[in-house]
Amino acid sequence: MRPLDGLSKLQHLLQTMAFCLAIATVQYAFQPERPYAPPVVYSVAIGFFTWAFIDLGRHLFPSSAETGWPKGMASVALVAGSIIAGYFLGTGLADMACRHFGWYAGGPPVDRGANLRQSVLITVLAGIAGSFYFYAVNKSAYLERKMTEARHHASEARLKLLETQLEPHMLFNTLANLRVLIGTDAQRAQTMLDHMIAYLRATLDASRASAHPLQAEFDRLRDYLALMSIRMGPRLAYTLDLPAALATQNVPTLLLQPLVENSIKHGLEPKVQGGSIHVSARREGAQLVLEVTDTGVGLAATGSPPTGFGLAQVRERLVTVYGAQATMDFGAAAQGSGTRTIIRIPAAP
Repeated sequence: MRPLDGLSKLQHLLQTMAFCLAIATVQYAFQPERPYAPPVVYSVAIGFFTWAFIDLGRHLFPSSAETGWPKGMASVALVAGSIIAGYFLGTGLADMACRHFGWYAGGPPVDRGANLRQSVLITVLAGIAGSFYFYAVNKSAYLERKMTEARHHASEARLKLLETQLEPHMLFNTLANLRVLIGTDAQRAQTMLDHMIAYLRATLDASRASAHPLQAEFDRLRDYLALMSIRMGPRLAYTLDLPAALATQNVPTLLLQPLVENSIKHGLEPKVQGGSIHVSARREGAQLVLEVTDTGVGLAATGSPPTGFGLAQVRERLVTVYGAQATMDFGAAAQGSGTRTIIRIPAAP
């Protein structure tokens, strides 16, 4: 049983009345010597009752998800019964109205037999045509909904694939760093391993969803940067700036970490004295702006922006989740050294 939708019913009624007026106008065009009012009254009355029995009556039957209409012979019986009932009720009502207001006067004699056959034929053809139209409209709307759902599921599947590619990438990088540290400083390696266990536990919890609050994203960044600071020591400094008002904004998981990894790998590690990373979030109108800035070697040392795995994955995930509503700009930092990446995505109200 499908629920009633008042707005769609009103739209169907108005479309039916317009169709009935068009039929009456066509009849009058072929018989201009007869009054215009009677065919209008008959057409509107028959059309109204036929529409009411079909469009309201179909909700009394088990219906198909594709069309919202009864299944099998029940649909045929509903249309046939509604056309018959609509004809007799509409004809009776229109006949009383025309007699009461004198709309029959002024016309030539009517051949009642021919007029009856004509009325029945028009009613049957119009009823079938109208029923098929609304059937096709409902089925088209159903197919459009299914296409939208399919696109949504495809986007979710693509996002999950990108996430499963990104997680091992980060893990392999961390394990490689840990292996180096084990041979040079066992105590720091132990501390780093403890941090990594805590980080992976948080990552496992976050992996169960495709998005999480911005606060969780910054917490994971803090864990990751704590891991990296153990390996790099005083060569790495970092600050995280998240306003409390933005802490509950939802973002895709692991959105900022690849940018931070990029800053460390391409910016700070090649620089002898190291440098700092600053991650911030702010709101600009209807957009959430996320920024990652470092004081590394900058673009001048490489000659072109890096095209590594992490940056490519971030771009793909932004397109998958937000489409054209998201932008990602990568360039030189304002202070002249280092790089800056700015992501703009729609902000929740």
